[in-house]
This record gives sequence, C-alpha cells and structure tokens, in this order.
Amino acid sequence: MRKVYYLSTCDTCKRIMKSLNLEDFEQQDIKTVAITPDQLSEMYDLSGSYEALFSKTARKYRGLGLNEKELTADDFRKYILEEYTFLKRPVFIVDNQIFIGNSKKTIAALAEVIGLTD
Repeated sequence: MRKVYYLSTCDTCKRIMKSLNLEDFEQQDIKTVAITPDQLSEMYDLSGSYEALFSKTARKYRGLGLNEKELTADDFRKYILEEYTFLKRPVFIVDNQIFIGNSKKTIAALAEVIGLTD
C-alpha cells in the first residue's frame, strides 16, 4: 500500500508532495476526510508510538494547555482522532514503512524508498 495523509491547506505538505512522484499513492486530505481509528491504529503499528505521530507544534497544543500535562499514549490517540491538526504531517505509508513529518532527513529517506522525485 502507498498512501499519504496530508493537509491541503499546509504549504509544507503541498511543497513536499509536489516534489515527489506520487501517482501511485492514495492521497487523503485529513481536513476533508477524517482519520479513522483503524487508520490511526495502522500508523501506530508501523511507528510504534502515538507520540511520534503527534504534532507538538500545532497551535492547539499550547492553546489547550497540553504542553503542561503529562500525556499518555491514549491521550495522544484521542487528540489525534478529535483534531486533525494534531497529526504530524505529512504521513507517508509505503508498503510496511512509515515516514512521519517534514524533516529533510525523513523526506530524503522517503524519496529513496519510492524511487526519487519528479
């Protein structure tokens, strides 16, 4: 399976996706098509952590005071399912590998796995 979870209003997501050859990827805009519990469980199985999937840079993270709380794995899962902005993005799934976020290292590793860029 090849899939990308992204946010269509995120310029970083758009820039990254434009730089890659994603013609055989299923693309899911998480703002218009919410992440299901099963999809999040699949991401968890591949990453091994809900915290790895959670964006601590989301405005609501501080806005809700979450930065001052000790969040559990269940908390991370709950917040990601409740609010799409808490998913660190983009998230690419390529077969049994997951690539989370927009760091240069992550995107370079993804580009290597999918066979370079456009």
